[in-house]
Amino acid sequence: MLLMVVAFAATADAQGFLNRLKDRAVNAAESAVTMQAERKVSDEVNNAVDDVLDGKKSKKSKSNDAADDEEAVAEDEVGEAAPSTATSSDFKRGDVILFQDDVTAETVGEFPSKWDLFQGTVEVKTLGGVKAINLTDNAQVQPLIKEQGAYLPEEFTIEYDFYYWPTSSVPGNDGIGLNDMKLILAVTKDRSEFPGEGHDEGDLTAFVLRHGVSSDEGHSYAFNGNHPGSFEYKFKKGWNHVALSFNKRALKVYFNDKRVVNLPRVNQPTWLCFQVPFEYINLTFIRNVVIAKGAVALYDRNAQDLSAVEKAIAETGKFVTNNILFETGKATLKPESMAEIQKVADYMKKNPGARFEVQGHTDNQGSDAVNDPLSQQRAEAVVKALEGLGCDPFNLRPVGKGSHEPVADNSTDAGRAKNRRVEFIKK
Repeated sequence: MLLMVVAFAATADAQGFLNRLKDRAVNAAESAVTMQAERKVSDEVNNAVDDVLDGKKSKKSKSNDAADDEEAVAEDEVGEAAPSTATSSDFKRGDVILFQDDVTAETVGEFPSKWDLFQGTVEVKTLGGVKAINLTDNAQVQPLIKEQGAYLPEEFTIEYDFYYWPTSSVPGNDGIGLNDMKLILAVTKDRSEFPGEGHDEGDLTAFVLRHGVSSDEGHSYAFNGNHPGSFEYKFKKGWNHVALSFNKRALKVYFNDKRVVNLPRVNQPTWLCFQVPFEYINLTFIRNVVIAKGAVALYDRNAQDLSAVEKAIAETGKFVTNNILFETGKATLKPESMAEIQKVADYMKKNPGARFEVQGHTDNQGSDAVNDPLSQQRAEAVVKALEGLGCDPFNLRPVGKGSHEPVADNSTDAGRAKNRRVEFIKK
């Protein structure tokens, strides 16, 4: 009996073990099926995304057949997320809109009504479900500004979106990035002629941006006629945003949220135009063009002024200036003198331990009995102005030198102008 009980128990345990093993096998099989199904779905999704991103592409062509054009556009009408505007912390669109065209009110197949043409072919088409301006046949266009002559102010911003096709998108391409576009800022007042191409641009341009020529990532520019530069940036396929800011002399360019060009001194532009330097068909599109008056304040204005004081003191131990001006025969500062005095104040605030002897110098016009006390009073006026700007007067000692230490010939107007100066001698 005992043996039978033990055998039964062993059989029961074995049966339970087999049942548990069966359950695990079933679960494992179900998991395998689930994983296989999920993998299949994932592969199908990835393939679908690849088809959207890498499938049916327009081909570079020089054909002007209208039917082929429309067919190519239809093949590429794939929805793309609209690009964000430039978000770099130092970009700010101007406050007053001078020109704006989002193309939404235009008729497909027609020349865009807010533009003027130099040469080539330009018309409105749809891409990815949105209207855009298509430029082909070496097209050259400019915004239609009715007023003649220059219209770009001293401070302005330019923005536009363009559609980028990676080189790999087009089978049989010749290695040229398919986002070829030139933004040209001219310096002439006559807007009736295109400001030129290549070496012909010369002195007719303040700035030329060429993005994507000959490479997916390589871009170039030229400023003040013929000073070249280059940089790298990888565009995403689809709509990208370009922004340009100009403030009196400083010019910056942004691709999407990244600043890619930063030039401290560029000639004042007067008007702008776009050029597509190749005969692409259904590849070059722009939209959302905005020109606005105003720009972010010069980021380096104080820094450059301050560096001039720092450099002079570091090299010579003093800062000499002829830009602190007084009323004739008096110790009254002219208002335009405060910009120069501010430079010294900025230096002193950055270097609170610095001490200066502030020397006033005159030319030899008049007697010493007049010039000596006048130079002292002028030095004291400069010290008082610096104190008003927050500088510690304890670190400033005014000294009048009169006309006793000339640095130029007092027999000429130019020489006398150099002798009328203020010197900050570091002690």
